Amino acid sequence: MIGRDIIFQLALRSVRLHFLRSVLAALGIVIGVVAIASMGMMGANMTLTITDQLSDMANILVVRPSSGGGGFGFGPMGGGSSASNEEAITEKQFKSIDRLAAKYGTVYALYSTSETIEMGRDRGRATIYGLDTDVLPEILNLQEGGYPKSTTSVIIGPALAERRGLSIGSRIDIGDSEEGNVTTVRVTGIIQERGMSFDLSTDSAIIGSEKLFTGIFGGEGEYDQVNIVLENINDAETVKTEITEELNKKEETVSVQDSSRMMETITSSLSTMTTFVMAIAGISLLVAAVSIFNVMLMSVTERIREIGILRSIGTQKSEVRRMFLYEATILGVVGAGIGAGVSLLFGYLFVLAMIGTTDYFFEPSSLMFVLEAVIVGVIICVISGVYPAWRASNLDPIEALRAE
Repeated sequence: MIGRDIIFQLALRSVRLHFLRSVLAALGIVIGVVAIASMGMMGANMTLTITDQLSDMANILVVRPSSGGGGFGFGPMGGGSSASNEEAITEKQFKSIDRLAAKYGTVYALYSTSETIEMGRDRGRATIYGLDTDVLPEILNLQEGGYPKSTTSVIIGPALAERRGLSIGSRIDIGDSEEGNVTTVRVTGIIQERGMSFDLSTDSAIIGSEKLFTGIFGGEGEYDQVNIVLENINDAETVKTEITEELNKKEETVSVQDSSRMMETITSSLSTMTTFVMAIAGISLLVAAVSIFNVMLMSVTERIREIGILRSIGTQKSEVRRMFLYEATILGVVGAGIGAGVSLLFGYLFVLAMIGTTDYFFEPSSLMFVLEAVIVGVIICVISGVYPAWRASNLDPIEALRAE
């Protein structure tokens, strides 16, 4: 057993004799392990948190006019009035999409824009949506109140309600009173918080009926986008193919965006960012490696006579090398072990402070970074001890015995 190996005992004795120096060398490993593990766990927890938030919308397809701007986004980017004829999904196109996709899930069209709103003396801007009121109960859950039943009632997002101090029964003027174009609506419900969303960004929005929207902004039958909530995510590619083949026969008029692709893009970006941050944190391990290397070289220099005596009584070169490698390994194992324990504490606090939740902290994909950091720390220590061990084993016994 290694514990009874005389070579190991000599390595352990050297660590004890130079305890303070050994502690300082191991401290570098501790810092490196904590830095790498903490950064890795933060990245893993961020990825898991965002993936969980986006998983509810992984089964959504969004159809937009191809000239209206492609790419992924969190809800439509409204600006001015609803889309123009050249940048809108027409009623005919919507009916075609509904015919093709209705058997796979819920299909609905929407109008959207950004407009000035006034609540007494309070004034600001908000996204305004116009949807079929029959669809609202299927796609939006209410925190309180009820769904709009007339063209003068709306539901609002929780962030808008909190920021503007709105509640059930509050009245909102849509439009600029200075220009004289104002429509007053009454709040009948507040939507549950949805966070990031691919189809509708409702947390700070106002949602009313299609008639309310077109009555204010016009553009009836000119939709900004069509959303498809699939019952089975595996149907996404089929639906995309059917819609593009039907509507883009002669020219590209619509683009179909798959939310699952957006999730892949986001998780890939987070993974890249995590790797980059861990690489920066890894610099501390390189510093620790230099420290270990220096400690081992000093140990060889201080023990030249001891090495000469060992060689003169028949100790093999391989055993001398093993003695110094044992010493480097002891420093690495102790430093990495302490670093693992400290990284769990610091990592937990770091994740809580940066992300605001530790729901996924003890997931295997999070804790694996602690194990990886420990392994890297030990390997770096062993590598740092290779040259000093080789140098010690190749000392000439006679010359070593003559050393002062």
